Amino acid sequence: MTPVTAIRAATFDQLPAGLAGELADAGLDARILYSDVVAALAEDLPGDDVTSWATIPAEQVQTADFVARQSGTVAGLGVAELVFRYVLGDIEVDRPVRDGSAVAKGDVLLTVTGPTALLLTAERTALNYACHLSGVATATAAWVRALEGTGARVRDTRKTIPHFRDLEKYAVRCGGGVNHRHSLSDMALVKDNHVLAAGGVVAAYELIRERYPSVPVQVEVDSLDQLRELLEIGVEQILLDNMDTDQLTEAVAITAGRAQLEASGGLTLDVAAEVGATGVDFLAVGALTHSAPVMDIAMDLRP
Repeated sequence: MTPVTAIRAATFDQLPAGLAGELADAGLDARILYSDVVAALAEDLPGDDVTSWATIPAEQVQTADFVARQSGTVAGLGVAELVFRYVLGDIEVDRPVRDGSAVAKGDVLLTVTGPTALLLTAERTALNYACHLSGVATATAAWVRALEGTGARVRDTRKTIPHFRDLEKYAVRCGGGVNHRHSLSDMALVKDNHVLAAGGVVAAYELIRERYPSVPVQVEVDSLDQLRELLEIGVEQILLDNMDTDQLTEAVAITAGRAQLEASGGLTLDVAAEVGATGVDFLAVGALTHSAPVMDIAMDLRP
């Protein structure tokens, strides 16, 4: 038996142009993602894959399927393909479904043909991406369904796993949700501590406008009086924190379309429709990323 001695370690330039283009079209930086995949594989491979490389001959070739063990909305299949292409090099990959697709239990999501030992080497890293991101997309899709007919949309937060923000926010989009700000730099969000430090909601808003006149600003309020103050000075995005549905309904009436309103604070799926029906524009749901259960996907070798 000829043993496997190393992964094939495809360089970025050896990846199919179509895959890199697809990732770019999804709003992902393909080169950064490639580097992240390399780092993820390094966690699993500080040396050899001692189990697979000892037990499976290098010349053995098989086909493996990613199979949904539950229904859901998929995301991260392109990233999983990137993992396989890095480990196995120039291989045959088929993806019968695309990210953002709703799938049923038993559906085949991705098929890879290549050296069996290297398929198993890549398996867990590829599944880690696909299962987690599909879990985020599936959770988001559930909120989207709950809000159907209300006019409100579900929006994510910055409560993401470090270094996973691009991917998790991409998965939210795959599920039909909307992204909030990506970083502390692309939008100002005035929270309660900023209000306390600045001396009030109006003072905080005006200080940001003075220093960063072109940056979008959203201000959090916890009372209708604060809402009225902000509307008087023309604030266009307001976060309504921990308000019940009666307060939210009143806030919408007071605002009368003069600003975008976002409900926030402890929202759960069972009240989503009720909150959406108040007339707010968005529901802020950190749980889309910080608490989404993984979607159960497995890799099965064909007999």
